[in-house]
Amino acid sequence: MPEHSTEKRLHITVDVTDTTPVVHCRGRLVAGETDVFYKDLRDLMALYKEIRVNFAEVTHTDSMGLGTLARVYVHAKSVGAVVEFTNVGKPIRQLLGITHMLAVFQTVGENGIRMG
Repeated sequence: MPEHSTEKRLHITVDVTDTTPVVHCRGRLVAGETDVFYKDLRDLMALYKEIRVNFAEVTHTDSMGLGTLARVYVHAKSVGAVVEFTNVGKPIRQLLGITHMLAVFQTVGENGIRMG
């Protein structure tokens, strides 16, 4: 029986109370959820040149999620923006390492990955 849990969905909230918006993500960055994630970040890059994405509550990503992170990276470079992913969990950090994507992104401190 398929599981219809909200844990499989990606929930995004944006906090713009500071000069750098913080995008809080909760759930799974997987196929079916990636287009909204990319669109939200792309729209923010039109307004801000630095964006922080909190991945503390992102539990899983798949190949579509990895592809979307690459799309975010390319778009950030093309518009002169910087996207910083913070609180990236060990499983996702390991997946980025295994796929050699971690080398593409500039690592920031212990808990973040910087793109752009």
